[in-house]
Amino acid sequence: MRKKERELTDRGVLEELLMRAKVCRLGLYDGAWPYVVPVNIGYTSGCIYFHSSFKGKKMDILRQNPKVCFEIDSAVEIVTGERPCDYTAYYKSIIGFGTAIIIEDEAEKLDGLRVLMHHFAGPEEGFRPEVVAKTAVVRIDIESMTGKSNPPMKEWS
Repeated sequence: MRKKERELTDRGVLEELLMRAKVCRLGLYDGAWPYVVPVNIGYTSGCIYFHSSFKGKKMDILRQNPKVCFEIDSAVEIVTGERPCDYTAYYKSIIGFGTAIIIEDEAEKLDGLRVLMHHFAGPEEGFRPEVVAKTAVVRIDIESMTGKSNPPMKEWS
């Protein structure tokens, strides 16, 4: 990282940012082109969960290549100035890498959906079986991640 003072390395801080994130951008690769798609996420114990249709480009790519890059950002604020070079952005962000697993086991699938609902402070019981059957749940096992903050975290209130 070019500006080491902005790097976030504390796993607890990174996990807190993931717990607060509502949207994650996934970077996928189909062998010819990169593909970036936003998904709503739930986070727990080193794993990101999201739900999807079984059909579509995102799922087609994940079946071919489960290696993903992910990005989340929060607290984004543009800071203006009198001159162009005085402008900056305040933010906290994470970029990470992992492997996506399409969950097939029904009990684990329900666990993943509960993680998502917990993340959004929603009800964690009462899933309709006919809807769950048509819903794909994907777990990303995080292999590495780094964070960045501007201004550096010690300046955030």
